[in-house]
Amino acid sequence: MVGESVPMKDKKPVNTSFGSLLKQHRQSLGKTLREFCLENGFDPGNHSRLERGLYPPPEGHDLIEKYALAADLIPGTDDWIEFFDTAALERGNIPTDLMADKEVVEKLPVLFRTLRAQRVTPESLNDLVEKIRRS
Repeated sequence: MVGESVPMKDKKPVNTSFGSLLKQHRQSLGKTLREFCLENGFDPGNHSRLERGLYPPPEGHDLIEKYALAADLIPGTDDWIEFFDTAALERGNIPTDLMADKEVVEKLPVLFRTLRAQRVTPESLNDLVEKIRRS
């Protein structure tokens, strides 16, 4: 994405949760967009589009990692995991670490059926997630 250009004509914002998260982390460093980009080798125009949701999150793990490290996220922390999970989900993907766990993958169809069959309260969803983790 860095250095690449995508035509903006008729572009509508995608879900902006990754962009908002990226912006939030940048702002927590007290950096303007231009400062952040210059210090980390990002194109300010493309980065602005990413923060505003005009670009989807990057596909490659390495580029997402570069953004995460530039935002001073620490590998393995909840913020780090949330950053990668948000990028994956916004692209319509299941996070790769979950897809690498055969037991979790085998349980995903049950989760999907459960979510489609009935309204799930946040509490029951949390319970289901804990059951999946423990099994």
